[in-house]
Amino acid sequence: MRPNLTSVGTIVWLSSELMFFAALFAIYFTLRSNAPGVWDEQTQLLNVPFALTITTVLVLSSVTCQIGVLAAERGQVGRTGRLFQVSKWGMREWFILTFLMGAFFIAGQSYEYAELVLHEGLTLSSDPYGSIFYLATGFHGIHVTLGLFAFLLVLGRTYMTSRFTHEQATSAIVVSYYWHFVDVVWIALFLTIYVIQ
Repeated sequence: MRPNLTSVGTIVWLSSELMFFAALFAIYFTLRSNAPGVWDEQTQLLNVPFALTITTVLVLSSVTCQIGVLAAERGQVGRTGRLFQVSKWGMREWFILTFLMGAFFIAGQSYEYAELVLHEGLTLSSDPYGSIFYLATGFHGIHVTLGLFAFLLVLGRTYMTSRFTHEQATSAIVVSYYWHFVDVVWIALFLTIYVIQ
């Protein structure tokens, strides 16, 4: 059986994205080793419990995304029962929930940025810590936002066609690869920035 070229292409592309984030981690640790005093001071500004909350929501969104993929693989595009019968949900409902959880994460990250800039004075240009903090978390936030658009595209296609096709199921699977990737990258970023500090 031939592998799906879309899935293979996505995995190859995500490998290049992994190299991009690996470079950001290398910059982070290089700057940290050259300015340990700045790190000791600036990491105290972080609201770790808040970051843990939005991180938990993002990680759980991988679970809801995967349940949506399983529904797509079964060919169940929409719910077969009432809205509050979660066990009867199809791919659409699970992907909508995943989208909302991802949007919650982005809103939380935006709130954190506003708090750090307005109340703590930590900006992109304030010091090496501010630069790499906003670069690493900001590029990740852009990737999450792109994932949210991908969910909207997949959902939109299911509403525009009369029947659910194999290509649409493949699209759902590919979007899930990307979503799991951004979740794993965020776990690494969270551990590095908020836990290890």
